[in-house]
Amino acid sequence: MMPDLLPLPVTLLDRFARLGVDVDEALRRAQVPRSRFHVPKPQGTTAELFALWRAAEEAGGGDDLGLRAGSQALPHQQNVASLAALHSQTLGEGLAKLARYKRLVCPERIAIDVEEGEAMVRFEWLLAAADAPAALIDCIFAGVIALAERGTGEPIRPRRLELTRRLAHEATLRAHFGCDIRFDSPFDVIVLDAGLLALPLATQNAPLLAVLVPGLESALEEEDASRTLADDVQTTLSRSLCGERPAVDKVARSLGMSPRTLQRRLGELGTTYQKLLDDVRHRSARRLLAKTDLGAGEVAFLLGFEELNSFTRAFHSWEGTTPARWRATAR
Repeated sequence: MMPDLLPLPVTLLDRFARLGVDVDEALRRAQVPRSRFHVPKPQGTTAELFALWRAAEEAGGGDDLGLRAGSQALPHQQNVASLAALHSQTLGEGLAKLARYKRLVCPERIAIDVEEGEAMVRFEWLLAAADAPAALIDCIFAGVIALAERGTGEPIRPRRLELTRRLAHEATLRAHFGCDIRFDSPFDVIVLDAGLLALPLATQNAPLLAVLVPGLESALEEEDASRTLADDVQTTLSRSLCGERPAVDKVARSLGMSPRTLQRRLGELGTTYQKLLDDVRHRSARRLLAKTDLGAGEVAFLLGFEELNSFTRAFHSWEGTTPARWRATAR
């Protein structure tokens, strides 16, 4: 399975301090030692990164911490995925490179779908056991828009944002992004006008990109070598759980094999398609119940259950209680 270890930006604590965060207090609250950042390439788990962002908000960062952190990032604070994006020819190519190489710097998946004149840039944390902090999501979204504006030299306004959180700070988000904000969504999504993807980037640099890409592709090959078929199945399922019935034949087809071959190879790994589906549904159900105000019937639909009773029985087998009681306790 994919290791839950990601690079912690060496500039993270300095950025927090510059934005008014009491860094010592944030580290104490997050239970992350400062010495973790005293090495050339700091690393931590997804849970530790989430804890740091939550603690930073509580230690003086404020409700707009993520927006300020994402929009005020300095050029030397860009990661390799962002640099590859900025050196691309068009905004569409840049976003595609950002999506492709983002998982080299954190276990976050970015998917881009274009349909009916809209480009939907969707974000998902693959290894998160808990919800991503709102401040971190805000930082990522603000950072993507800031990157697009820096690259194109033009103001970029999304059509809307879709957020997997309850209604909160709507006015602040609207003022920053200048667009409609939708809460209680199944995924965190930036929706752009598809025509923006054709905009040329003033920061494009083909020679530098030619030097950068081979190393990134080599790193991707090394990472892919550590992935298993079970990882690929869970990733595919996680993306498809949006009101679709997660049929094994469709997942198998997307992975280039027959359902029988998929089941056999999963058996060789000591698991089954149904177990992986249950794991993804369980994780998604916890996230949706804890983070949104969607009704149990709506959650059941998004997870591909044909009826509410089926979802309720499954959830009881996972948690030993009903979705409603679990949500009340989680709150």
